[in-house]
Amino acid sequence: MKIDYTETALENLRTAPQNIQKAFFKQIKFLVGNIRHPSLHAKKYDEASGLWQARITQSWRFYFLILGGLYIIVAIRNHPK
Repeated sequence: MKIDYTETALENLRTAPQNIQKAFFKQIKFLVGNIRHPSLHAKKYDEASGLWQARITQSWRFYFLILGGLYIIVAIRNHPK
């Protein structure tokens, strides 16, 4: 699987704290290797739009779509509790 980013996701990544950026790229490696990797906790977030959610840290998530052999990262944000 390959990774692509929306402009929104790239802006979210640029403005995220350095430790979140580092953790995000670690999680992306897991996503490419195995969407079911335990640290991702990947799940369908919105069935209608096909949007998925995965964990970066306890308090940060990234959201993505799956189109064929491509993961499209659409947003990276702090997860409200």
